[in-house]
Amino acid sequence: MSTGTSTDTPEGADGIGDERPIVIVGASLGGAKAAEALREAGYRGGIVLIGDEHERPYERPPLSKGYLLGKTPREKIHVHPPQWYGEQNVTLRLGTAVASVDPAAHTVTLADDGRIAYAKLLLTTGSVPRRLPVPGADLDGVLYLRRVGDSDRIKAVIERPGARIAVIGAGWIGLETAAAARTAGAAVTVLEAAELPLLRVLGREVAQVFADLHRDHGVDLQFGAKVEELVGEGGRVTGVRLADGTTVAADAVVVGIGIAPDTVLAEAAGLDVANGVRTDEHLRTSDPDIYAAGDVANAFHPLFARHIRVEHWANALNQPQTAARAMLGQDAVYDRIPYFFTDQYELGMEYTGYVEPGGYDQVVFRGDPATREFIAFWLADGRVLAGMNVNVWDVTDPIRELVRSGRAVDPKALADPAVPLSGL
Repeated sequence: MSTGTSTDTPEGADGIGDERPIVIVGASLGGAKAAEALREAGYRGGIVLIGDEHERPYERPPLSKGYLLGKTPREKIHVHPPQWYGEQNVTLRLGTAVASVDPAAHTVTLADDGRIAYAKLLLTTGSVPRRLPVPGADLDGVLYLRRVGDSDRIKAVIERPGARIAVIGAGWIGLETAAAARTAGAAVTVLEAAELPLLRVLGREVAQVFADLHRDHGVDLQFGAKVEELVGEGGRVTGVRLADGTTVAADAVVVGIGIAPDTVLAEAAGLDVANGVRTDEHLRTSDPDIYAAGDVANAFHPLFARHIRVEHWANALNQPQTAARAMLGQDAVYDRIPYFFTDQYELGMEYTGYVEPGGYDQVVFRGDPATREFIAFWLADGRVLAGMNVNVWDVTDPIRELVRSGRAVDPKALADPAVPLSGL
């Protein structure tokens, strides 16, 4: 299936000295934004954007937020209107899987045996949900959330009167899905192996805020839960059996136990792969003509002086601009501070910064966490590594500057709402 058009004869190099097109594998937010960035940078040659879904590129955050809640219409989740691709001479090939990449020949082979030569290649293949490795995981009604069709299936279940939903995993996807299900009126049980939700990501001090939030909204949170088996009748799931012998009844089970970078093509092509496709600060891989962006990219970050892979919307939104300029020969570097957000019930949150699990020695609160209107700061040796504002707005910029500065900050001043963040 193909949508859009491309020039019959590419108009030239525009910085890459090659009439072959730039090929983007992964018709995702990252892929679509890369095509947009190439055109904005003045590139007039051919662009081929390939995706294995039949849906044109869309944003994923609404799938567990507004779209799942029925507040965001389907047409609003797409990155561009359908006519944009034709207007920009971007060949959009949907429902098309890529079988392999040949870096030596500079070709991409499609699953239908087609082959496309490229001048530069960008991988925006994203990530895939980790599968639950227990008996019964293949029963009908066992759901994952990654694509728009997944969100449609979950929505159909949570809107049924009297629906009972079991969510396995209390990470961001699990908690956002639980919040949407409760808001829709479903009975929700969240099963988490750790002691608190988001414990590894946020630490005990802040994780407790999310545990209290969901309990206050009627979610049955079960921590230290070990799933032994998914049980069912007639091929459909009916519950989750735990190691302690209890069974949690469920009309559907949503599995949210993390995602893994989709590196299959990169590995087969011989690229350097370790927790994603490793790139330099220009998002260039171990092959000089292949780049990677978004969830799949384990990119060297100049500020942190190490490779990091961030599985959040902001990277998929912003990294393609750097990759596009770098592919055109410009000296573009990706050094943005990581950022993500969540919306659960009445709680809205933004997180700015980067903290390794256990990589901090102090958490400072500005405001009372019990009110769910506060800012939390993670510090190491007095330096702010990250800040999370909960129902407090217009503070992302000063938090970002605190992180970027790397300067030691007085914790008392940091906690005092009377002291402007910008003054720190």
